[in-house]
Amino acid sequence: MLLKRRTFLGTVAAGTAALYAPVVLGQGKPRVVVIGGGAGGATIARYLAKDSKGEIDVVLVEPQEVYTTCFFSNLYIGGFREFSTLEHRYDKLASDYGITIARTRAAGVDRDARTVSLDSGDTLTYDRLVIAPGIDFRDDSVPGWSLEAAEKMPHAYKAGPQTQLLKAQIEAMAQGGTYCMVAPPNPYRCPPGPYERVSMVAHLLSQINPTAKILILDPKDKYSKQALFEEGWQKHYTGMVEWIGPDMGGAAVEVRPDTMEVVIDGSAEKVDVCNVIPGQKAGVIAAAAGVTEGDWAPVVPDNMKSKIDANVFILGDASNQGDMPKSAFSANSQAKVAAMVIRSELTGSKAFPAKYSNTCWSLIAPDDGVKVGASYAPTPEKIASVESFISQTGEDAALRKATYEESLGWYAGITTDIFG
Repeated sequence: MLLKRRTFLGTVAAGTAALYAPVVLGQGKPRVVVIGGGAGGATIARYLAKDSKGEIDVVLVEPQEVYTTCFFSNLYIGGFREFSTLEHRYDKLASDYGITIARTRAAGVDRDARTVSLDSGDTLTYDRLVIAPGIDFRDDSVPGWSLEAAEKMPHAYKAGPQTQLLKAQIEAMAQGGTYCMVAPPNPYRCPPGPYERVSMVAHLLSQINPTAKILILDPKDKYSKQALFEEGWQKHYTGMVEWIGPDMGGAAVEVRPDTMEVVIDGSAEKVDVCNVIPGQKAGVIAAAAGVTEGDWAPVVPDNMKSKIDANVFILGDASNQGDMPKSAFSANSQAKVAAMVIRSELTGSKAFPAKYSNTCWSLIAPDDGVKVGASYAPTPEKIASVESFISQTGEDAALRKATYEESLGWYAGITTDIFG
């Protein structure tokens, strides 16, 4: 069956029927199917197409026409960016690099047959498969919360309408009301992300609702950049933010979306906005493909190959790789390594030893930016941190402003690197 024309955007020189024909190395172009058009998936699709100069047929399976970055979405909540600046299209990947973009969702993977079934009812064959689906949520991680409840208690941890909903709820809070965040357990996407969000919510409230309170209910006894965030909250938002860790009940939280209550160690408290960031797992297609162990997909540190199937690569948030955080920077870095390896295997080009890197920036207040990062190398057991850095408490204002400006340059650069 030919793929329905409306589900594809891109260039298919030989017609859509070619997408289903098995490719034999040496007798036609090898094909790589990439599931997921985020920081990992779109990057590897672009680098495979660009660097192979047409020698590899690249198909990107992504149902969304527009990708909204979760990274920097907190700055929209805080009032530092327009929502439109978070939105990016796939048009250049098709027009400039010849990537075929399937506007549909991957429904399943047959690893023995090397095929991907699509929600459209069609099937793609592949020589190598890349799974980069990001995260999905563990529905059972916060008692009382479900994906259906996200319309009342948004997670806003997949950027888009949820992000806009959360901001609208915060802006509509009663004067002196309470914004509550239920923070996620480890591991999760963007370790500093929830606490940057608290900073941005605090900034917004300080402008429109200065007597409001922020309550963080956290199952973790420590979190990324903790000293930096706490210093910043004390400096910029004195008395507004309260953090409750596991020793005080942060690990024993129930929510009641219908009455907008949080229950902490059996005691119910009314709140105005409840931002539940639940426990996370690899995007569901990874489990459907049979490449997960527990919630995440284990990979070979040298190349991001699945430890379960050498013809499958797992990128970004879905992977269980070691020390790298689940971040856009990490996914982009991993994608370049995997692209090099796949291109070497399919076209005979040279592959070099893997090197990985990451930096995570966070904005605490206007011109008060901080960062943490590291370089990484593969070991037999995992991708390991070999050198790291972090902003320090007490830094002067000029350095913090420069750090924020650095983050703006990074966002512009990485989105260009991902989407062309």
